[in-house]
Amino acid sequence: MSINSALAAGVTGLVSNAAAVSAISDNISNANTTGYKQTQVDFSSIVTSQAVKGLYSAGGVTAIPKMLVSQQGQLNQSQSGTDLAINGQGLFITTPDPTNTSATEPRMFTRAGQFTLDNQGYLKNTAGYYLQGWLVDANGNITTNPTDLTAMKTINVLTQGGAASPTTQVAVSANLQSTTTPGTAATAAVATPVGAGAYNPVTNSMAMYNASTGVGVKPDFSIQVPVADSQGGPHTVQIDFLKSTVANQWYAEMHSVPASDLQTGAGLSNGQISTGVVAFTPTGQYDPANTTLFSNPSSPAITIGSSTAGTPAAGAVNWATGLGIAAQSISLQVGNAPGGLTQFASQSVTQSLTTNGTNFGNLSNVTVDDKGYVTANYDNGVSRKIAQIAIATFPNPDGLQPVSGDAYQVSNDSGPYNLKSAGIGGAGKISPQTLEASTVDLSAEFTGLIVTQRAYSASSKIITTADQMLQELLGIIR
Repeated sequence: MSINSALAAGVTGLVSNAAAVSAISDNISNANTTGYKQTQVDFSSIVTSQAVKGLYSAGGVTAIPKMLVSQQGQLNQSQSGTDLAINGQGLFITTPDPTNTSATEPRMFTRAGQFTLDNQGYLKNTAGYYLQGWLVDANGNITTNPTDLTAMKTINVLTQGGAASPTTQVAVSANLQSTTTPGTAATAAVATPVGAGAYNPVTNSMAMYNASTGVGVKPDFSIQVPVADSQGGPHTVQIDFLKSTVANQWYAEMHSVPASDLQTGAGLSNGQISTGVVAFTPTGQYDPANTTLFSNPSSPAITIGSSTAGTPAAGAVNWATGLGIAAQSISLQVGNAPGGLTQFASQSVTQSLTTNGTNFGNLSNVTVDDKGYVTANYDNGVSRKIAQIAIATFPNPDGLQPVSGDAYQVSNDSGPYNLKSAGIGGAGKISPQTLEASTVDLSAEFTGLIVTQRAYSASSKIITTADQMLQELLGIIR
């Protein structure tokens, strides 16, 4: 009956406009929610039958809510390096379980980028969802996979603990004063090599020198080289020089300070790494042909065996057993291109000393660049890439299924996900130290609230009027 259909149509008007008010209330309450996408309610008419002459049956209306996920919010600067926004299309991939590696476990897609480190080092947003991406492998490489969700791993910046970088290269630039007069120990070493006070690399060495007791031979000049081991522990290798009576030649020793850091083989003692002479040409340049301090004077190096290598062979050294560190080879740049060791008639001085190693450092901060690379920075100056954040795009992002926490899940309407690197294949770029504002326009929402309230009131009038008409109809039989 037409009056009954009018009642039903009025009810659909109430229900649909109530849904619209609910969507507006959600929008208004989330006006300050980071990354929130407004819900738009569209209305669609319901037709129950074709109108015929003299008759019409009302169908009413239905509300169709739609999340405008593809809508870009304003990007606002923040102070945190782990606050992230996407400038363009795509969403962050997150999971409620940081240990999630299975493709069957739920993934949440979100634009809410307020990520912070939790107490285990995971990047987690305010809704409790953990950020995922492609992790760096053992070789420092990142392999992206656009289709395999199981390749996504939860990003943890503490997986490597602190950071250390062992020393592998040292460049020395120093001058030894050519006019230095050979001392008593050097002179006696020529006249009476084993006599009292004579320099001898085995029985009376520079490595033995103790200023307080007078034991050993005081060097004319020393260079201290800082060395970081395989675990980031700090050590010092000292190179001592003693002017000999031979022109353009210096006795030299390399040894550890303290000596207890090393185990020495036969022929070495007091932490010595090697002994010999360093020679110079008549023009004051390093002369590898007449240098014996290094096993390979043309390509000098310090070679130290591991702590677990046992007793070193004659002329070799290992790290001390108690240190428990790996073997290490350190190349020395002491030639003349550039710097190196020289012998000129000016003061003995170390002009520069550069190494590529760093001692153990603790995490100081985390940074993310616009390509999504997550970098851990340590207080010893070391920076290491940890992962690359992946961006998920969809054929119809507005069709995603919303879930709590300002996030979404895949639905039939959204289509399948595509995993991409930031800025590649239509995916937006990542904006670090930035947050995406809510897309809610309060002025538009309040206007819509007024219009919806009027429509709701009008629908109620339909029901009131239809009820009065039914009352009139029932009154006919009186």
